[in-house]
Amino acid sequence: MDSSVLLDILTRDPSWSAWSVDALADAADRGGLVINPMIYAEVSVRFSRVEDLDDALRPQDFIRAQLPWEAAFLAGKAFASYRRQGGTRTSPLPDFYIGAHAAVSGLDILTRDVRRYSSYFPSVSLFTRNN
Repeated sequence: MDSSVLLDILTRDPSWSAWSVDALADAADRGGLVINPMIYAEVSVRFSRVEDLDDALRPQDFIRAQLPWEAAFLAGKAFASYRRQGGTRTSPLPDFYIGAHAAVSGLDILTRDVRRYSSYFPSVSLFTRNN
């Protein structure tokens, strides 16, 4: 899943939290909810203590998967493509790692950032507001 979905819920985002809560519940019904260190890091900015973050992302609710080395390679290739297309960031964005992890591991992504994932990881199935 994309960090934005978790952050929508944790921050009670007025535009997205209702959709994110429902989408997360649907995703949980379809299978395990997988997070990786990039997602964990992005969500951690909302917490002052690791114990509180661990309570929010309980291991019994979220499968904690490591990033495969192949995903790091693919994230680098996606970032290079992003730069060739005029992207201005100077280091790979977490979304590239999350998308590459899904691509090499055969995972779907629950997200509201359709554009980036569909552009750089077209083989990954996305669950979005329009599904």
